[in-house]
This record gives sequence, structure tokens and C-alpha cells, in this order.
Amino acid sequence: MPSYRHNVIPGATYFFTVTLANRNGALLTTHIDLLRDAFRYTRERHPFDIDAIVVLPEHLHTIWTLPANEADYATRWRLIKSHFSRSLPPAETLNASRSGKGERGIWQRRFWEHTIRDEADYARHVDYIHFNPVKHGHAQRVAEWEHSSFHRYVKRGILPGDWGGDMRVEGGKFGEWGE
Repeated sequence: MPSYRHNVIPGATYFFTVTLANRNGALLTTHIDLLRDAFRYTRERHPFDIDAIVVLPEHLHTIWTLPANEADYATRWRLIKSHFSRSLPPAETLNASRSGKGERGIWQRRFWEHTIRDEADYARHVDYIHFNPVKHGHAQRVAEWEHSSFHRYVKRGILPGDWGGDMRVEGGKFGEWGE
């Protein structure tokens, strides 16, 4: 079995991608209030700042900053995923591996983590997060997607309401993957 190594730095800022097992589903947006409750539940027990976030039907991207003396984002994700999963009625099909481990089969087991290196890296990832609904065809303009911290950025005067209006997916450079 492969050994996955995560960068663990107390107080660091991280970019995450977390995905449902069923990439054709829409559980996250259909049950957005349950997802919000899962985040709230977790943050009450293990605080962290959500710097940016976008929730799409089957995956989400977010940037978190952990408290200065903490680096345990894995526990936070475990709590969010399990709280959300327990809130849903059982409806998914389970394979033998998940059934044997008592898992619900709602989430992919792993998540993508990237430690933010500097202000430019942070800005690229925030842009990636906010533009993601357009990239995936869920909205024509960034402002149209309601499940995004973009609206908080506009309210605080950080971004204009029409940000991303002239951007094209082709040739856009977002995050470290150039997607």
C-alpha cells in the first residue's frame, strides 16, 4: 500500500480539494446546509480560518489557515466528512472494502493538500477557487455561483463584483497545475 506524505506545518495555510466518491452526484450543493453544519461542528471543536472556499455539486476547494500551534488538518477533514455523511440517509451503494471498514462511501478517501508558499501562490489559489464554477460549466460568470467565498470578497471590497467576467478558461493559469 502506498504511503502518502502530507506537509504538516503548524499555523500554515493550505489549499485543499475534497471530492465525493460519486463524481456524477450533487450531494454537496443539494445538502449545502448539512455541509455548513459539518464545517461549523468541526470549527467549534478544532478552530481554523476559511480564507476561501467554493462548493460544487461533487467536490469542493478551500484554503484554510490553521492556528499557530496546530497542523492537524486531517482530523478536521475526518470530522467534516463523517458529520456530513452521518447527516444523510443511507442511499449509496457500498463496495466490499468500504462495507468492511464501516464506511459510508460518500467521499473519496483521500484529499489533495497543498501548502501555500507565498502571497503569489495564495492569490493564484484564491483565483482558482473563485473561477472554478465557471471552469466546470456551473455558471457563466463567477458572481452567479452562490456557494463561493467570492461574495464575501466582494462585500469586503477585495474583489469587484464583475471579477472574472472577461476571463477565459483556455489559457488561464490557476493554482500550480496550470488548469
